[in-house]
Amino acid sequence: MKVSFIVPPCFDHKQAAERTAGCTRVVYLAPNIYELTSAAVLELEGYEVEYHDFVYHPASREKFDAFFVGDKADVYVFWTVNLSIATDLSAIETIRRHRPEVKIVLLGPGPTHFIDRCLPDKNVYIVRGEPEQTLVELMAALACGRSPEGIDGVSWRNDEGRVVNNRPRPLLKDIDSLPFAARHLLGDAVYHNPKLKTGPYTTMITSRNCPYQCLYCVPSSLSFAREIEFRREHGRKPTIAFRSPENVEAEVALLASQGYKAIGFMDDNFIWNEERTRRLCDIMKHYGMVWGCEARVDAITEPIAQMLGESGCRYIDLGIESFNDEILAYIKKGITVADIYRAIGLLKKYGVPVKLNVLIGSSPLETRETVLHTLSEAKKLDVDQVMFNIVSPFPATEWYRICKENGWIAGGEYVPTDVQRQSILNLPHLSAEEMEKLLYHNNLSFFLDWRFISRQIRRFRSPKEFIQALKALKIKLFG
Repeated sequence: MKVSFIVPPCFDHKQAAERTAGCTRVVYLAPNIYELTSAAVLELEGYEVEYHDFVYHPASREKFDAFFVGDKADVYVFWTVNLSIATDLSAIETIRRHRPEVKIVLLGPGPTHFIDRCLPDKNVYIVRGEPEQTLVELMAALACGRSPEGIDGVSWRNDEGRVVNNRPRPLLKDIDSLPFAARHLLGDAVYHNPKLKTGPYTTMITSRNCPYQCLYCVPSSLSFAREIEFRREHGRKPTIAFRSPENVEAEVALLASQGYKAIGFMDDNFIWNEERTRRLCDIMKHYGMVWGCEARVDAITEPIAQMLGESGCRYIDLGIESFNDEILAYIKKGITVADIYRAIGLLKKYGVPVKLNVLIGSSPLETRETVLHTLSEAKKLDVDQVMFNIVSPFPATEWYRICKENGWIAGGEYVPTDVQRQSILNLPHLSAEEMEKLLYHNNLSFFLDWRFISRQIRRFRSPKEFIQALKALKIKLFG
């Protein structure tokens, strides 16, 4: 049986949805390792697997439509996030014009939450939550014409058109058992991350999920799908799954042998303790990789900062959200402003570039003054980068419940929005329009500052990398 993974073009916006982090539109392209891991699992089962990315290789409506005239895949698979639901449903309509009975499978957080909307007909199936084992069983059923009845983690429509939600699948305990992402399916595609300023670049994870209780939090798209599904049954966040350092090293060694020079770790939280961090840093240093990750400020100790600095870590994303202790306490961040200063000081001491992630409007306590204060503090600290986003009331989060109960959501209900551009919240002291203006002001103020520009220029190794970064910055600032 032939299975084709499809990344459809986006015709209704300038930029397609970013499907790995899952809550923004594309600023720079990155391989979706979650989707490629599912593809690798199917290859191990003996399926013929193809991968068609119509965002990396742009296609017109006519070209996209024509693809399905001659394509003979038995099943099409989409990795769907909230921002891509409309695009993917439109793509399904295109497929149906030429292949009315072909099977289509949706993975990811979008269909895991919006089940009914993402089942337009009885030949579309949803794999909820963590996808790999469910996908294998579903494909086996489709290959021999069996109903998906009884397959844990699947939602589907029966012959009467009624949505059937099979029971949830238990979490995968041993993620070392999974194959490495099938990056060979990407063909000649080459990716670059402006924060790492060298390539070729790819992404990896060493763990799934995060135990902290930030009330607004949407983790990466795989973890979010996993969390939405687990919360339905258990009412709490799922347990964390870790890869062993030995398994991580095997993948890094393979990537080095394939010519990769840079890795961005997509873990929701990369740093857990000094022992594990030391082992992972030693791996990266041994293979000469430049790399970056995401972490909490309260995880940064002096030994960890030194490990990062000595092992080629070229960025660390710190989710700080605000420089206001009352706001940090309200959003259950579990840190203080003092923690932020301490962590940044240690990282700068050992030469680790710091990127701060700031959420505008993450609390009803937010005002214009607190937003501008956060910008001022970030600039005063002279960090490498700051990413300003507007908080969104994502379904399945505590923040969604709070906003819904207080009537803060414009129009009364969540609609997918790009957190780098839009707000759908009207908070007690900040309207959606005011937050959008503050976002634009903060981005211009930080990214067009001469200190930021001069610091970035010195780090590029080639004109090509500089041009790619300029393109990403243009998209970030102006769409």
